[in-house]
Amino acid sequence: MIDYAAARTAMVDCQVRTADVTLYPIIAAMLDVPRERFVPAPLCEVAYLGEHLPVADGRVLLDPRVFAKMLDAVEIGPATRVLDIGPGYGYSAAVLIRLAGSVVAVEEHPDLARAARAALSGTGADAVVVETGPHGAGAPDHAPFDVILVNGGVEVIPPAIAAQVSEGGQIVAIFMDGAWGQARVGTRTGDALAWRIAFDAAAPVLSGFQKEQEFAF
Repeated sequence: MIDYAAARTAMVDCQVRTADVTLYPIIAAMLDVPRERFVPAPLCEVAYLGEHLPVADGRVLLDPRVFAKMLDAVEIGPATRVLDIGPGYGYSAAVLIRLAGSVVAVEEHPDLARAARAALSGTGADAVVVETGPHGAGAPDHAPFDVILVNGGVEVIPPAIAAQVSEGGQIVAIFMDGAWGQARVGTRTGDALAWRIAFDAAAPVLSGFQKEQEFAF
């Protein structure tokens, strides 16, 4: 029988802290959320591995190091309004609601959205609003957001998503170029997002964030 509490502590001590993520609120949130409840049942025993875990076709639960560093790269506090895109079974939203003032999660896969609502309700994160809809559309009815987190790789940021970042707000995503990627943070100033590189990372590209195919004649 796996001691999940011990596994969670080991994840934070050996993966998160060693990735130079030391902010207490992030550490406390990741120690508090039972990650094993936010993966498909057959993967519960490997929920704390230091790698992406598949949750559906082409979808992953981000490696704890990568996710923690994404949180560390943006400013989240008790009054922050967060949009969580592609949460899968809801782990990212469960962590975020422990850091932020409000969290809206958008999941386009209906089965995953239902699973996320159930998992969040069962772990004290009922305040998260989970909407079912296209990832690339975001949640315009709840916008603007102070922080937008994309749970996966992106090739482009759709205009609809960029428009939902508040003035001075931030968006964090993993930009992919083939197999190579970088986590970047965009900050809204007026009509533009100014991007900076946060760290190297890679993840499968989330639907709604692909480049349009170019055809040669």
